[in-house]
Amino acid sequence: MSVLDEVLSANAAYAENFGDKSELALPPARGFAILTCMDARLDPAQYAGLSEGDAHVIRNAGGRASDDAIRSLVISYKLLGTKEWFVIHHTNCGMQFFTDDVMRGLLANSLETAALGDAGFEDVGTGPGSAEAKYIDWLTIADQAESVLEDVTRIKAHPLVPSGIPVYGYIYDVSTGQLVEVPEATAAGAAA
Repeated sequence: MSVLDEVLSANAAYAENFGDKSELALPPARGFAILTCMDARLDPAQYAGLSEGDAHVIRNAGGRASDDAIRSLVISYKLLGTKEWFVIHHTNCGMQFFTDDVMRGLLANSLETAALGDAGFEDVGTGPGSAEAKYIDWLTIADQAESVLEDVTRIKAHPLVPSGIPVYGYIYDVSTGQLVEVPEATAAGAAA
């Protein structure tokens, strides 16, 4: 069952009331970017008080500082003028429920969706799978605060990131909606 019709219907209603949003400037009005997880429970517009056009929001599995996320942040700064960045991971993240080896094993067995049980993810597919997963660093998370610190540190150390951009580190609590600072990460991300 596809959600295609629902999405297109919602888009038609949105476009009908689009108004002056076509006049929004290309650079984000509030001059900052957020790197966060793709988890559907996170709504950066709500938890960060954003309106359309306010900020860049870069999302991937875990909100990790992958090469592509850093690419987006560099474009955000270099071409569109953002001056502050946030790395925001979250509690109860799916990236904590497996390791690279588990993911590689699941994909080697089957490309079908795995099931999450008490013992972790389990392959319920019939195959075939692929060994290509062994070439990917899945950037899994063992410790939330440590992963935020790692990502902020990686971003700050990147040769394409100017030292004057502060990078703040937070964990979004999915049970309360609060952003909880990771002080070590924010300290590591301080502007020079």
